[in-house]
Amino acid sequence: MNDQLSQRIQRSRRGFSKSQRAIAKYLQDHPDQVAFMTASRLGATVGVSESTVVRFATEIGYSGYPAMQQAVQEMIRNKLTSVQRLEMTSRNIPPEKLLDAALGQDIDILRRTRENMDEPAFYQAVDALVGAKRVFVLGAGSSLALATFLAHYLRLIFDTVQLIEATSEALILQQMLRAGPGDAIIAISFPRYSKKAAKALKYASSRGMTAIAITDSSLSPLAQGASHLLLARSDMVSFVDSLVGPLSLINALIVTVAIRKKAEVSQSLQTIESIWDEYGVYEKVEEA
Repeated sequence: MNDQLSQRIQRSRRGFSKSQRAIAKYLQDHPDQVAFMTASRLGATVGVSESTVVRFATEIGYSGYPAMQQAVQEMIRNKLTSVQRLEMTSRNIPPEKLLDAALGQDIDILRRTRENMDEPAFYQAVDALVGAKRVFVLGAGSSLALATFLAHYLRLIFDTVQLIEATSEALILQQMLRAGPGDAIIAISFPRYSKKAAKALKYASSRGMTAIAITDSSLSPLAQGASHLLLARSDMVSFVDSLVGPLSLINALIVTVAIRKKAEVSQSLQTIESIWDEYGVYEKVEEA
């Protein structure tokens, strides 16, 4: 059990009723099951009322049961293997509810990302990025898709953007060999965190680069090497990581940087549009 949740339980344990002690024990013994249980189902499993479960969550310092459940999910997310995640989803969510569960979770992720966004930190990162000579983008694992998307659009804004191949630590450092002050790196990683991304960010900082981390927590390994930290919610849907939160943040980052460099970007886009038209890159669709 993660330190924060465990500490909350320990601090309040002396004042627990018999029913609350039963909830605490089940939570500590079966966090993977509690992560996807409703309050009523947890109560039925332990043999207490739903209201008792809700009071337990507030008793240990959470705003309610959903907040406590979120803490449990974050805890197990960092520890479970992909196979365990798949098995847990199969056990806790009926097949006919999977679509609704996945879409509902993504909506909740976007809401929480927006509510917890540090706007000053976001605009400070934009200011630092706008003046960069070269931009390096790194994402490992599922975050590679985010890094590829980000690099694609940054190439319409900056003269030099390099998507770093994260196949090995040696290759990552080799691609950043000539990077230094005036350059920027954006590293993206979510649980389970990439060691390569964290080490690359520390290396970039040691070279005097602007180091921007896009991750989910100030406790993330990427935070240690970042001069600018941008946080977005990211939760698991079975063995798949839901990345709608960071993708939305990345969209905002691209748009804001482009607006700050509007004159240059407009000229580049006009040139590109002319090239696309000349070479028939895109199929034109006539309206009926």
